[in-house]
Amino acid sequence: MSACRIDIRKPITMRRQLTLTLLTAALSAAALARAQAPTPAQAPLPSAEVRKFVTVDQPLVALSGVRVIDGTGAPAQENRTVVLRGGRIEAVLDASQPVPAGARVLSLPGRTVMPGLVGMHNHLMYTASLNLDDDDKLPPPGFFVTEIAFSAPRMYLAAGVTTMRTTGSVEPYTDLNIRRKIDDGVIPGPHIDVTGPYLEGKGSAFPQMTAIDEAAEVRRTVDFWSHEGATSFKAYMNIPADVLGAAITEAHKHGAKLTGHLCSVDYRTAARLGIDNLEHGPIFTDSEFVTERKKDVCPSGSQIAASWDKLTIDSPQVQSLIHELVERKVAITSTLPVFESFVATRPVLSRKQQAMMSAESLRSHLAARAAAASSPARAAQLEASLKKEMAFEMAFVKAGGLLLAGPDPTGNGGVLPGFGDQRELELLVEAGFTPLEAIHIGTANGARYLGRLDTIGTVEAGKHADLVVVNGDPSRRINDVENVEIVFKDGVGYDPAKLNASVRGMVGTR
Repeated sequence: MSACRIDIRKPITMRRQLTLTLLTAALSAAALARAQAPTPAQAPLPSAEVRKFVTVDQPLVALSGVRVIDGTGAPAQENRTVVLRGGRIEAVLDASQPVPAGARVLSLPGRTVMPGLVGMHNHLMYTASLNLDDDDKLPPPGFFVTEIAFSAPRMYLAAGVTTMRTTGSVEPYTDLNIRRKIDDGVIPGPHIDVTGPYLEGKGSAFPQMTAIDEAAEVRRTVDFWSHEGATSFKAYMNIPADVLGAAITEAHKHGAKLTGHLCSVDYRTAARLGIDNLEHGPIFTDSEFVTERKKDVCPSGSQIAASWDKLTIDSPQVQSLIHELVERKVAITSTLPVFESFVATRPVLSRKQQAMMSAESLRSHLAARAAAASSPARAAQLEASLKKEMAFEMAFVKAGGLLLAGPDPTGNGGVLPGFGDQRELELLVEAGFTPLEAIHIGTANGARYLGRLDTIGTVEAGKHADLVVVNGDPSRRINDVENVEIVFKDGVGYDPAKLNASVRGMVGTR
């Protein structure tokens, strides 16, 4: 008989009675604690570090006298009151309806309430100093990026980004840990969909990426990072087609989606392999129309550009591609700011944005801009390609395609977290979308792709109170999206000026 076995036939002594009583009390206390513990749906209490930036933190709040852009594409609603209770939107009231008793009322005339942005090509990294050789080429070992996991989350939130996808990671454990700390209320930042490490083939210009050329290896990689907590994946420029297919299958097995910034594999082939999303649009990345293209070999950027120079958006070849992407439900992510940053005739970064950058990052970017300005012909060619990409995205949406929005803070350093998300909306309007359509693309479409449209992406009763309060009317002047005054995430209001001030001069270092 085991020494710890209790013989229930023996009488219960006073000592045993006391032991059982204490044990019962302890179990009851534990049960009560479990019952009172926050559920996963409840946001944890913000830490002292987070509270530095909080301006509104009451359980019942009414945003009064506001214009509402609900994110569905519908016309703006004037003179509304948005009621927030317990981290959710309780109601959108008209002027005749009473505000709930006990609410903290914020009178906000002239302001607009819109959904929090859903950034779909956002990173917790940024281009490091280019450090070009005298011949304007990157010396070995290649192109480096810098993890900026301290400054980026604050800047995204300050700009109104309440949900983002990292869309490729060079430090996946850092990204996972940052998501965890944000979710635990330790640091400020948006909700994050963490993309696993880049699934890249051999020959990459980035020494921080792996080189996978076997299907079995990519399956192991996707499986491993799925268990580590990655919730999406991204294939990169040199991945072979069979490896891409294996990655897509493995990601879907884990309930994750896979996107791609491709080159060695063209758009049509990727769509037929089952890819969910394609980054940047085809004008700069789709190699399908390059003549004498070799299988699983990434052509040069100039070859891709030249192949698209010969085509119009209404040509049979391009229309066929658009319809196949739409038919196969492949989303496209618009990343217009990263391409604009290379066009020397476009405006340089504002003083406010330059102040956010480290001295070396600013020097590097301005040097790249100056070098680009020395070739007016190149600037004209890039401007034409940018316009063609805009036209493609408009045609894709008109054909029924799902267009997403994101800034991609890499390139030559001319795109900053958060600021780039706002600029993306402005460039979508330049492309021909109405401001309301651009906001719909930057909010509801991203939520739809992530499978979260039932909780975020629009201003509707019952959804999470992830909202942006801007001074002005973005439905008429899209540039007003830059005038962010309060950002609500799960019903807690943050001060964007304080968030940005806390990381001024840090972009490119931390």
